[in-house]
Amino acid sequence: MPTPRRLSAAAFATALIAGAPLLAHSQSLCSSDGQAQPVALVERFINADCGDCWTQPPAVEPATSAVVLDWIVPGSRLGDDAPLATAALRESQERLEQLHRPVAQATDTYVSDIGPAAAAAAPGRLRVMVGPAVNDYRAAGISLPRGKAQQPAYRYTLLLTETLPAGTEGSPVARNLVRNVLQDTWSQGNQLPQSARDLLWKETRPMRIPDGANPDRMNVVGWLEDASGRIVAAARSRCTAP
Repeated sequence: MPTPRRLSAAAFATALIAGAPLLAHSQSLCSSDGQAQPVALVERFINADCGDCWTQPPAVEPATSAVVLDWIVPGSRLGDDAPLATAALRESQERLEQLHRPVAQATDTYVSDIGPAAAAAAPGRLRVMVGPAVNDYRAAGISLPRGKAQQPAYRYTLLLTETLPAGTEGSPVARNLVRNVLQDTWSQGNQLPQSARDLLWKETRPMRIPDGANPDRMNVVGWLEDASGRIVAAARSRCTAP
């Protein structure tokens, strides 16, 4: 299989998915199909400088119907020597900026509700999927039906996450560690759909699995924001680790 540098991102992702039948059965393709619409997004931020924060109980007890994410924010004091530096993502700082929140010295939690009114604003049901691991990558996708009417622009976020059971590295709770991030905007401008293919917004990309992460524990989480930054839809996959 050609390397990612010889293929466009979309073509490489398609190749990953197409190769799924040739891979081990434990690395199956899975999606958000059949999963309930999440009613809240709970984002837990941990400063990489705070090694003890990983082993402490979170400040918020999330509902089972919520999507929970764990972001590791690069440390400002210890840098690459921080206890949690290997799992830190610069995108976690960007996410805090989007939420208009400072980087906490220890931990911070932000909860976004996705109520019926917000969900009704979306033109259709958001879907996410993730393919098998190939050469340290997993193909991940996000899609949304557009409908035939004029649609506003939406910013989408797609995360590759590692699902970690309670007890991992001393954590008292299960965690959904953010490992890779894709953000972009769907906008049709003034153009209405001209064919059935145009009725679906879709993005599929290869997302790299960082060193030290378990490829068999990867999942994807996605959400959709309107122009005001309100989350109007969310979805998560339920991949079962072997």
